[in-house]
Amino acid sequence: MKEVLMFHLDSCGYCDKARRALDELFEENPRYRQIPLTRIEESQQPEIADRYDYYAVPTFFVDGKKIFEARLFMSYEDIKAGTKAALDAALEA
Repeated sequence: MKEVLMFHLDSCGYCDKARRALDELFEENPRYRQIPLTRIEESQQPEIADRYDYYAVPTFFVDGKKIFEARLFMSYEDIKAGTKAALDAALEA
């Protein structure tokens, strides 16, 4: 099981959707709860955020690889699918 890094902003509406998606996904698949998940609020930890290549939040990295990065006008369903992809990548051996 690999660690997931989630870059977000507290004031970001898309990040709110990703947090909601995480809650739903944890309920749908209890194995996801076992994944080490580090949430990095980029405005509070810029020294960490600056080391990663992404433009928008939320963004998920697994094992240093960007798995999902939100973009403007994404639906909740698309954000949930991207969040799920990151969690699934973390479960891969």
